[in-house]
Amino acid sequence: MHVFSALFKLHLPSTSLKGKRGLVKSVLARTRNSFNVAAAEVDLQDMPGTAILAFVTVSENRSHARRVLERIEEWLVEERPDLDLLAVDIEER
Repeated sequence: MHVFSALFKLHLPSTSLKGKRGLVKSVLARTRNSFNVAAAEVDLQDMPGTAILAFVTVSENRSHARRVLERIEEWLVEERPDLDLLAVDIEER
C-alpha cells in the first residue's frame, strides 16, 4: 500500500471567516466526492484570506496515488479560478 498526502496553500477572496468557511467547505466536499480522498483544512483556520488544505489517498499503485493528488491540483486551477493556488506539496508517507 502507498499513502500519499498533499498540502495546498490557497489565497481566498474572502474577508471574513464566515466567507472562508463557505469556500473551504465547498472545495473539501467536491474533492471528497469527485476524487475519493480524505480532505480537511489543517492550518490557518483563523485567517480569512488564506487556507491550508490537506488531501490523502491510499492505493496499491504508487503512480496512481500520486496522479489522484495531481488531478486535484489541476481541478482546482481549472474549476476554481477565484482561488489562487500558492503552493502544493505532494509526498509519499
